Amino acid sequence: MMKYSTAEKSFSRKILRLMAILISLAIFLGIGGIIYYHQSIGPVNVQNGELVVIEIPKGASTLKIASILRENHLIKNDLSFRILSKLSKAEGKMQAGRYQMSTSMNAREIIDNLIKGSIFKDAAKFTIPEGFELKQIVDRLESLGLIDREKFMELVNNGDFQYEFLKEIPKGENRLEGFLFPDTYEIAKGATEEEILTKMLDRFDEIFTDDYYHRTKKLNMTIQEVVTLASIIEREAQLEKERPIISGIFHNRLNKGMLLQSCATVQYVLGERKANLSLKDIDIDSPYNTYKNIGLPPAPIASPGKASLEAALYPSETDYYYFVVKSDGEHSFSKTYEEHLRAKNGN
Repeated sequence: MMKYSTAEKSFSRKILRLMAILISLAIFLGIGGIIYYHQSIGPVNVQNGELVVIEIPKGASTLKIASILRENHLIKNDLSFRILSKLSKAEGKMQAGRYQMSTSMNAREIIDNLIKGSIFKDAAKFTIPEGFELKQIVDRLESLGLIDREKFMELVNNGDFQYEFLKEIPKGENRLEGFLFPDTYEIAKGATEEEILTKMLDRFDEIFTDDYYHRTKKLNMTIQEVVTLASIIEREAQLEKERPIISGIFHNRLNKGMLLQSCATVQYVLGERKANLSLKDIDIDSPYNTYKNIGLPPAPIASPGKASLEAALYPSETDYYYFVVKSDGEHSFSKTYEEHLRAKNGN
């Protein structure tokens, strides 16, 4: 049996202690490195993210991409980004282009965006309120510098738009009145007049579901008639809860062959929204004047929103045939003309 001298035992203990220290140091450094790595791939500014637009050139290496991101303060460490790219198998998959990134994004989110090619486009926003007439839509888009008026109107009148709801509407003056859905839109700067119109018509197509088409047929109406009625409801009703009731009144009058007598249709002819119409106003000669012509006007008078479309399709069942607006904005509803006169006189 071998015996170790005291010196040899002491040396062995020193070696073991050194190994233990080295192992502990390696573990410490490894843990520290992992912590540092995870911190370094985190967001540069998690609290107040700043939007930064960057350009990734075609054929850029991961090294080049990391450099661009670091220079724009979007990542904390080039090497950590490159390691993450390798671990994520993103190398060679990140796409060239112009991107908008936030300093609150972490490196993984940035890599995902670069792989997806979520390219940033300068965009413009515009809002079309419910009840806007075509001319108001055109005025707004022109004032924002988004359209050429003549080009836009030529497309409105004669554009070749393939939608089910336009199939039976012939080309001609103001063909798209009522079908340019009121909403807030975001478009790429420099979008063409056709692209803008298509976006608005796509939105109408999205809102006017198959159920709406079926309901239109059940009511024995055309789509244009539904939209026309909805546009009148949009202009007459101020409160959401009153739309189905007002729709019910109009349906009742249509079924009885009565004049609709809608001030909104006369205002459309006049080209202005007068608070009170004169006898001369309601005597104006126009197919849109529902004080003189039985039935609906020939086309919509404004762009109705979803609530008015639904009201036109699903009216309240009511015995009312008349309504008049009160001072507080609500309407008073009446079954007979005598009741209506009393309501008008405030009795």
